[in-house]
Amino acid sequence: MKNHPLLADIGNTHIHIYDGLKVEHLEYKHAIELYANEAIQYICVNQKVEQEIQKNTLWKNISSLITLEGEYHTMGVDRKALCLAYDNAVLVDAGSAITIDIMENGHYQGGFILAGLKATMQSYASISPILDITLQKDISLNTLPTSTKEGISYGVIAPIIAIIQKHLKDKKVYFTGGDGEYLSQFLPHSLFDDRLVFHGILTKINS
Repeated sequence: MKNHPLLADIGNTHIHIYDGLKVEHLEYKHAIELYANEAIQYICVNQKVEQEIQKNTLWKNISSLITLEGEYHTMGVDRKALCLAYDNAVLVDAGSAITIDIMENGHYQGGFILAGLKATMQSYASISPILDITLQKDISLNTLPTSTKEGISYGVIAPIIAIIQKHLKDKKVYFTGGDGEYLSQFLPHSLFDDRLVFHGILTKINS
């Protein structure tokens, strides 16, 4: 998009870069090599990568601009940006961890953090080699499992969906993150959008 600022969200595992049309999800080193000389404005939750960026790029950290009514002191800047995307919503970022936050009339109500799908599956493997399986993506939450793989997959997905539903009330739920599109299929009328964090950032840049 012409004249749109390049934005970056630097997370725990990737750098996500938004040009106004699409989001690129890149490994740290690759993102820095590609965009080192671009005037990127970014938010960051990874201090180790932050040091590399300060030394090797022209990027500008705008994390201090991202403020949210009702935020708490240790709240991650990426979560704050996500919550700024919508005034009345349940907002789910399903990445290495799964954050679920509730906004009402532009005010942060609270939220919680779950282990991500990959981390949860790894926890089963740590219990027993028999439980070291891959997630069954086409699991149904409407029928009881009849195998170990189904049982674990159901046990991973069902609690996530149940806790989101508990807090929905009359709000719409929006998903983002690497597993967001997959999880969104379990909630009818939900929306997946990998640009949500950037929509939130833009509310501050453009205000």
